[in-house]
Amino acid sequence: MNKRINQHDIQAQLHDGMTVMIGGFMANGAPEHLIDILLDSQVKNLTLITTDTGTPTSGSGRLIAAKRVRRLLASHIGTNPETGRQMVAKALEVDLIPQGTLAERIRAAGAGLGGVLTPTGLGTVIAEGKPVIEVDGEMFLLEKPLRADLALIHGSVVDSKGNTFYRRTTQNFNPLMAMAAETVIVEAHELVAAGAIEAESIHTPGLFVDHIYHQEA
Repeated sequence: MNKRINQHDIQAQLHDGMTVMIGGFMANGAPEHLIDILLDSQVKNLTLITTDTGTPTSGSGRLIAAKRVRRLLASHIGTNPETGRQMVAKALEVDLIPQGTLAERIRAAGAGLGGVLTPTGLGTVIAEGKPVIEVDGEMFLLEKPLRADLALIHGSVVDSKGNTFYRRTTQNFNPLMAMAAETVIVEAHELVAAGAIEAESIHTPGLFVDHIYHQEA
């Protein structure tokens, strides 16, 4: 099965109002070329799930700067002044989620779980409207899974079957997001033949990858 996909076919899968997960941490390991494709498509009113919004000129923050996002779920926004401006102006709905909780909610979706229990956020605004469950005398928040229509991730080395290796800290949220979306597109920095990545070095099995985007040098 050929998993290669081009810009036209990617844009054909986009629609206004969809939920998109984008990997990366401070734009490290972000799929910048796939973000370019989103921007070129003029898709809008997105729900964006990402660990942070980078800067106005890097990572998923570029979508914020272009005002393509209606709702944001992230762990911090302080490095992108535009995110804060839109939030204060009520042009952008922002759900701030503790980073560990964000990771676990995405992981729960990929693992088919009904949610995760965590004490983080108890007694704060994080807990507002959420179920509190007692386990062995201790109280926990029930945090529900986070899923997306589309996950856009970046792989350092990707083989033709979609098996993906991430170099160093580019791994961050990419493997979790690859398991939590209806459709997963990986942007390959380097595309190699099947079998070229040693099995023990595969971080995301090709089973989770629907499409591969590789921009030729």
